[in-house]
Amino acid sequence: MVYNNVRKGIFRSRPNRFVAEVEIDGAVEFCHVRNTGRCKELLVSGRAVYASKADNPNRSTKYDLIAVHKGGLLINMDSQAPNIAFGEYLRNGNFLEIGNANRVKAEAKYGASRFDFYAETDKAKAFIEVKGVTLEENGIAMFPDAPTERGIRHLNELASCISDGYDAYVVFVIQMEGVSRFTPNFKTHAAFGETLSKVMDLGVKALAYDCKVTPDSMSIARLIQITL
Repeated sequence: MVYNNVRKGIFRSRPNRFVAEVEIDGAVEFCHVRNTGRCKELLVSGRAVYASKADNPNRSTKYDLIAVHKGGLLINMDSQAPNIAFGEYLRNGNFLEIGNANRVKAEAKYGASRFDFYAETDKAKAFIEVKGVTLEENGIAMFPDAPTERGIRHLNELASCISDGYDAYVVFVIQMEGVSRFTPNFKTHAAFGETLSKVMDLGVKALAYDCKVTPDSMSIARLIQITL
């Protein structure tokens, strides 16, 4: 995925979860934050960030905040980016667990549930849920960065697909490159990690990928080890 009209700036503050103040070319601009998570370890005053200028001149926020430097890492923090990048990866036949899918549908319904993707080949039918990961500590990527009952519900709903003959995947898209492994964030939400372990025993496949991140793009890079 590629962004247009990207500018480098300096993060100054976050008045609320939807808006950041970013200094761009010497002027403080209001930027839409495409991530409602806490992101306290990312949005630190004085850090270099990247923002994409909006096409609509009448918007209340002139830019979208998309990436931030944290030490030696460039981290994409756009919560829409993981689905877009993984969708490209899946449709291009690079998701080897599925291969070349005859059909790919985003926002696919299953009963009362809705998953990020449904993919179908001659041999398999699969539901896929994507989780974006922006939290990193000491080279280890972790999810979630805040308690997520919704995430637990998604895992349990994926497990219910197995009994109906579907394959089920949860894919953690790590929005940076260079981490050594991925693990559930037991410290922040132990129940999510426990549920992930449980549904994996029931047949849900968990995979983690890091991403090639530039100031104006993000793409799936390589498979990363998961430890529970």
